[in-house]
Amino acid sequence: MRPLIAAAFVSLDGVMQAPGGPEEDPSGGFALGGWVAPFWDEETNPFMGVFDQPFDLLLGRRTYDIFAGYWPSMPEDDPIGSVFNRVTKYVATSAPDTLDWANSVALTGDVPAQIARLKQGEGPPLLTQGSSVLLHALLEHGLIDELRLMTFPVLLGQGRRWFGDASRPAGLTLRSSILSGTGVVSAIYRPAGEVQTGAFGPPPEA
Repeated sequence: MRPLIAAAFVSLDGVMQAPGGPEEDPSGGFALGGWVAPFWDEETNPFMGVFDQPFDLLLGRRTYDIFAGYWPSMPEDDPIGSVFNRVTKYVATSAPDTLDWANSVALTGDVPAQIARLKQGEGPPLLTQGSSVLLHALLEHGLIDELRLMTFPVLLGQGRRWFGDASRPAGLTLRSSILSGTGVVSAIYRPAGEVQTGAFGPPPEA
């Protein structure tokens, strides 16, 4: 079975749109692209760790187009670009004939069902990057095995968010966390069954 790892940069109010630069994704009038850069340091970079092991990418179409317009032009010795160009990229799309990036595989129709089948097969872990619409579907169907969230100390107010209203309620276990010198909280969570509830104060009388 292939685990599905969802990795994302998020603001304190849950926005994940356009972390990398002003022109990355201005859709919806989002004008604060590039909000990650001021907080990046050496303590932040190595935490995600997933680039150090084999993986295949699992992307929504918008993120795929952003990546396909950037990474293929990077030098062959670029540590991330060389890996992204080489690995298989599974893409949720309604236009499968327009995937021009090498090693791209279209997922059409019932995408959650196709991803569930992928997870049952052989191969390296599936890793998401960005892809908020796809993530909402993954959360709704309980397909994520591990969350790797880097939460940045900034409020963005608007933009596409990591969690959607259709996210399935679930408990989580914190496996590890790191606080960077710039205030970035990097944390790894794994599912822990149903949400546990309780109450403060004395128990109700029988």
